[in-house]
Amino acid sequence: MKRMSTLVFALVICLCLSGIALADGVLTIVSPNSDGLLSIIPVFEAKTGITVTVESLGSGDAMKRIESERENPTFDLMYGGSLANYVANAGLFQDYLSPEDGELITEYRNVLGFCTNYTIDGSVLLVNTELLAELGIEIKGYADLLQPELKDKIVSADPVASSSAFCQLTNMLLAMGGYESEEAWQYVTDLFTNINGKVVSSSSSVYKGVYNGEYVVGLTYEDPCVTLLKDGADNIQIIYPIEGTVFLPAQIGIVNDAKNLENARAFVDFMLSEEAQIFFGEQTTSRPIRPVDAKNDWVIPLEDIHLIFEDSAYVTSHTAELKEKVQDIIMGI
Repeated sequence: MKRMSTLVFALVICLCLSGIALADGVLTIVSPNSDGLLSIIPVFEAKTGITVTVESLGSGDAMKRIESERENPTFDLMYGGSLANYVANAGLFQDYLSPEDGELITEYRNVLGFCTNYTIDGSVLLVNTELLAELGIEIKGYADLLQPELKDKIVSADPVASSSAFCQLTNMLLAMGGYESEEAWQYVTDLFTNINGKVVSSSSSVYKGVYNGEYVVGLTYEDPCVTLLKDGADNIQIIYPIEGTVFLPAQIGIVNDAKNLENARAFVDFMLSEEAQIFFGEQTTSRPIRPVDAKNDWVIPLEDIHLIFEDSAYVTSHTAELKEKVQDIIMGI
């Protein structure tokens, strides 16, 4: 009996050292992410031996579910979602600072504690190159969208209802003078005058509309545009405004009273690791936030883009005010 106990103990030690999952090697995740970002989960499982279960829910529904189960949480962590969502629901998540966090680009390190940045996506302009050539004009940034040739040929989602369109609003305000700048808000008025009512109900209608030739240019975000290029689209071009492009991070949050806390922390650590960040850069249409040697044929390097950085605290605390102001502008037009 003593010999059997010794053998069992030795086997357990070997399994732990080899990274093979033990009985409690599980992790339960809720995520609004697309298949592309979820494709890293098998890599994490192979690396750690932890078995992951994922339930796909939109960001809002995921937060409601976590809130409803706060006394007995089903999920260990939420993988994905915007900063605004996490800030609004900060009480649902526990602080964790990964030892890998110090390796990230300085501006994207964890300063809030309750959510960890792991990838970024930027506000961009998408142009239909065939239609643009017919107009005989150039588009390099926001100022070029005021050209009279583009009247009725620009499309945007509603900044009040669409998170990507709201990100475009805050990007252009920052790039054109500042969130409270009269000049920047005059630009917003002039832009929506040139858009002339082409405000659509969903963010996907913007990049699809440009790709399908319904519009010359759309105010959208990088990830789906890169996906179109990756899938072979040859009639579009991504423009990073010369006035400045904001890349906003997506977050991971560990749920309060997570049943598999150490495994949740291991997931966060892995997502910030060099291996995972290279995977993002080479295998998905998302960008890494750790300086790694990751290249693909679809995106230009960050160092070739004029980056500007959002004042997240200001935007979060003034979201309602900013939305009300842009709604008044659109309704007035």
